[in-house]
Amino acid sequence: MARSVDLVIPLPDVQAARRADDALIDAARSGDRRAFEALYRAHVGGVYALCLRLTAHVQSAEDLTQEAFVRAWQRLGAFRGDSALATWLHRLTVNVVFDHLRRQKPWLRRTAAIDAGVEALAHTPGFSSSGQHDLEAAIRALPPAARTVFVLHDVEGWQHDEIAARGGIAVGTSKAHLHRARTLLREWLSR
Repeated sequence: MARSVDLVIPLPDVQAARRADDALIDAARSGDRRAFEALYRAHVGGVYALCLRLTAHVQSAEDLTQEAFVRAWQRLGAFRGDSALATWLHRLTVNVVFDHLRRQKPWLRRTAAIDAGVEALAHTPGFSSSGQHDLEAAIRALPPAARTVFVLHDVEGWQHDEIAARGGIAVGTSKAHLHRARTLLREWLSR
């Protein structure tokens, strides 16, 4: 006779986490490096994941994560607390990544790279012989501009006008990159 087990998954106490962050922020603003280290440990995973999704390169993601936290330490005094620290860090991280990409090349203005992505995606190492698809590998295989718009729009919830304004492109270009990313992902994941 099989017994049924009720599985209860506790929801995180968002208010308690925010109060803990607020206390650490106050201490860090006063120069307490241990408080900032605690903030770093609490938020480094999310910042790194965002950097990795946007760059698709482990070393760049690691470097940009560190750069984001250096910038956060420098600008912690400007954090007003209108939003959660995680939200502020998210915006700051996207700005760090965009600045990095802008220094690399005019990433969103290169539409030729999108067409080159079809061939690269066909040979993506994210498909296993068991038929399992690795969505993260497929996203990493997208051309840089399409990947960035896809991650910001479909994963992070940004609107096209926000992406366009931050990326220095037209809203229509953002939409075209998103369409191309979705098409490439659909083609690859349907195999």
